[in-house]
Amino acid sequence: MKNPSYILFSLCILSFACSPSQEEKEVDEDTKDALSEILSSDKVELVADGFDFTEGPVWWAEEAAWLFSDIPASIIYKVDSAGEVQEFINPSGKSNGLIFDQDGHLIAVEHEGRQVSRHDLNGASEVIVATYQGKKLNSPNDIVQHSSGDIYFTDPPYGLSDGDDDDEKELSFNGVFRYSNGDLVLLDSSFVRPNGLAFTPDESHLYIAQSDSDAKIIKKFPLNENGTLGECVLIYDGTDSSEAGAPDGMKVSENGYLFATGPGGIHVFSPDDEHLGTIEVPQVPTNLAFGGADGTTLFITAQSGVYKVQLKVKGATL
Repeated sequence: MKNPSYILFSLCILSFACSPSQEEKEVDEDTKDALSEILSSDKVELVADGFDFTEGPVWWAEEAAWLFSDIPASIIYKVDSAGEVQEFINPSGKSNGLIFDQDGHLIAVEHEGRQVSRHDLNGASEVIVATYQGKKLNSPNDIVQHSSGDIYFTDPPYGLSDGDDDDEKELSFNGVFRYSNGDLVLLDSSFVRPNGLAFTPDESHLYIAQSDSDAKIIKKFPLNENGTLGECVLIYDGTDSSEAGAPDGMKVSENGYLFATGPGGIHVFSPDDEHLGTIEVPQVPTNLAFGGADGTTLFITAQSGVYKVQLKVKGATL
């Protein structure tokens, strides 16, 4: 893999035009009532628009900025709290999900290279894993890290032009994996389109979202001591929803609320997995991340735009 170009200064400040309907979305009264202990703002605000397809946001505390992927453009962008957007990594290998690991490296799951990569923010990059039992991964999609250092990621076929029917698809399944001490372990192969991941704050459970049009679901798995998954429970099924979108990216607050993209917006669940309400977003949301100075800003990637909404709860630190 070629080292990506790291643009640490503003080589290209992007300006974006958008229709008024995409600039912000007022939270409806029913949602505000249901989420009164969670929502701090009545509006989902536009940060920037004009991208190809945004995904994989992560808060970069040292720079007080968010990073996010534009998958088709093969660029990772940086946007600061003032809304100034810069190219950060170009090309990005058509990255999707992004996290910072425990050593401060940026970890990206990449569609183009069908791999998980590590970047040290000085321009160097290396492949962490790209194969399972000698076969290429499909197109790693979303990623989280456990406090043990283990990395969990999903591997649907979205990066392959013909999906499951693509001639270059080598695996017979779409898996959920754990990468631990150099070993890649298959945790689950039952999902048709595994997508978003999120640990509960105590890391006792792992949420896994599926974006299959025939099964728009979120499942919750107990995490065994050896890092494998126990028997799951279904906490959400939006298959019959008439709203646009499907379960995709997810994050949890420090007090256990789950924020999950899905049909109609951002679905919010209590620590007991009760569905409390849905925050509507002007565009179909794809993923989200907690950030800001005090961790209470929810940053949302959504098709061509990126948005934010202010909350009363902080993101979990895992």
